[in-house]
Amino acid sequence: MREEVLSAAARKNVFLSPEALEMVLSNSHPIDFINTVLTKLSENSMFVTKKDVMDAIAGDTVIYAPQKTIKVQNSHKLDISVVPGTDVTGDSTCEGKIEDFANYFRNRYYTLRKIIEKRKDFGSAMPIEKAMRMDRETKIIGIIYEKKDTKNGHVILKVEDETTMCSVFISKDSPLIGETFINDEVIGIAGKPTSNKELYIANEIYHPDVPSSNKWVPSDSSASVAFLSDVHIGSYTFLENNWKKMIAWLKANSTEKEIDYIVFPGDVVDGIGVFPGQEEELTVDNIYDQYSMLSEYLKDIPDHIQMVIHPGNHDAVRLAEPQPALPEIFRKSFDSNIMMVGNPITLNIEGRTVLSYHGKGIDDWIAGVRELTYEDPLKVMKNMMIRRHLAPMYGQRNALAPEKKDYLIIDRVPDIFVSGHVHGAGTMEYKGIRMINASSWQSQTEYQKMHNFNPDPGIMPIVGLGTGKTTMMNFMK
Repeated sequence: MREEVLSAAARKNVFLSPEALEMVLSNSHPIDFINTVLTKLSENSMFVTKKDVMDAIAGDTVIYAPQKTIKVQNSHKLDISVVPGTDVTGDSTCEGKIEDFANYFRNRYYTLRKIIEKRKDFGSAMPIEKAMRMDRETKIIGIIYEKKDTKNGHVILKVEDETTMCSVFISKDSPLIGETFINDEVIGIAGKPTSNKELYIANEIYHPDVPSSNKWVPSDSSASVAFLSDVHIGSYTFLENNWKKMIAWLKANSTEKEIDYIVFPGDVVDGIGVFPGQEEELTVDNIYDQYSMLSEYLKDIPDHIQMVIHPGNHDAVRLAEPQPALPEIFRKSFDSNIMMVGNPITLNIEGRTVLSYHGKGIDDWIAGVRELTYEDPLKVMKNMMIRRHLAPMYGQRNALAPEKKDYLIIDRVPDIFVSGHVHGAGTMEYKGIRMINASSWQSQTEYQKMHNFNPDPGIMPIVGLGTGKTTMMNFMK
């Protein structure tokens, strides 16, 4: 136990005097004791005396009180796995050939077409080529190639399927004129061609969407999952004191509250060379050291918690989505209770489907859809669910890799959908889905100041896997 206490102190670059060490070892729970003390010390503390220990815990009577008996959580068997086919790690095949792009969009079209055709109000679609020869109302499904607003206020969509392309006309007087359309999304359309077969007049639009009947069905699980997005280790704006406050809370409460899982939705480190001038904002300018430091921080999280880490756009993997898990060279310093997976990822946690996506695609949604903003990322996430796609727009700011399948399709309706990236914090329910934007552990950056963007950091969302109850734990107070 002596060596464990000294190691815990050494990880924080702290040295204990013999009297301070004796005091720590005399406590019935020395590891918890020293970790609590370390979180309360000044950042400049290096040599710690008995008085320093006394001062650090002054008023914290729980340290001296007889420890209540805590039931060791070994009766609860962790149940977490990656849903097959949702992780690109080790399965990337794209080479950037024309054939790759064709297969990529073909997979998107057919997968989302099946979802639309399963709608109770749709049925089966007719190929566009055949529909354009008909003199009656039909239903078609296609990918939006382009949207144009005419000078008279009408909207024309160029839509294509595997047979041909057609121009879909939406009159300015149609109730559909207020619909939002984005390039490369897959939609269903009910309508009929004009007499000259040059236009297809739309009467109804169908998105893949989530079935209206979808709902959260309570289970007997008493466990909870927490989310810690955008940690940004290595940045001088990393909120270390608030992070330590969160860790202390986990140590004191995670067993009783049965927080058994933590998911990290990307940007766990700040990275190197992510944006011009980044080196001026780093306290750690070596990518290997950033991940090594992160692994040390995560050692403070209670051992019974299973952690899952996937990358974001600041992490040391390819920028194009889907992203594979961190390479082995960065993973070797992490403990065995940490799963390294790709982005996005769908997890099965105690019977719940959890979709985790870092959220770089949010940039394109906001740039391409006028009513979407960084201040309301949950509205963007709702649009992702309506389209059943995380990042449909190709060739914009967010790079997409043309894999053999489109990993950004939401083909399975999740129980929980979490994203990060924009450093906001919030939660909402959409057709039974618990949607979460998972905050950040980085204060306002210079870039954010330039754009007058105020982040909402230091918040840990927690979702009960049985009840669906969502709690936003704020460690900035």
